[in-house]
Amino acid sequence: MLDFGKGDGLVPVVVQDNQTLEVLMLGYMNEEAWEKTQQEKRVTFYSRSKNRLWTKGEESGNFLDLVSYHVDCDQDTLLLKVVPAGPTCHTGARSCFQTEYNQNFILALEGIVQKRYDIPSETSYVNSLRNKGINKIAQKVGEEAVETVIAALAETEHDFINESSDLLFHLLVLIREKGLDLNTLAKNLESRHQ
Repeated sequence: MLDFGKGDGLVPVVVQDNQTLEVLMLGYMNEEAWEKTQQEKRVTFYSRSKNRLWTKGEESGNFLDLVSYHVDCDQDTLLLKVVPAGPTCHTGARSCFQTEYNQNFILALEGIVQKRYDIPSETSYVNSLRNKGINKIAQKVGEEAVETVIAALAETEHDFINESSDLLFHLLVLIREKGLDLNTLAKNLESRHQ
């Protein structure tokens, strides 16, 4: 149960991209905004400057669709995981917290691979790998692993970065081909961590 009493009827709300885990914005909700968000599965804030409810995207169309929520240990802050329908920031940026690059792009890339599986395109490299089957995908991962080792031992840092990136990309495709995802691997690694 959220405690709206601590902040004069408002709780801070951290909004995070469900796929990339990137923090998109911070807003505030009163009890009415929270109820509306839960009912509609679309994020609504209480605008302190306008003194009214404000659904993110009501003018731009860049809605935030609610996937899940988490209440902090003191029951006075929300973390919302969302699917953004476009840029979150009013400046047109994907996040209100600008960084040089999306630090969680590997998670975003996993989502791109998934979309290529869900909506195949003849011009997609992922689709061409998929059409060749799991043996070819696994073989490609092996080839990229060997090239990564060679680059690590005998080539430039730039070559190593490129080969490592190729390996990671092809591994993401193989993981998807096996019907798994990075969350499965992360949970496995966490369970093995001592």
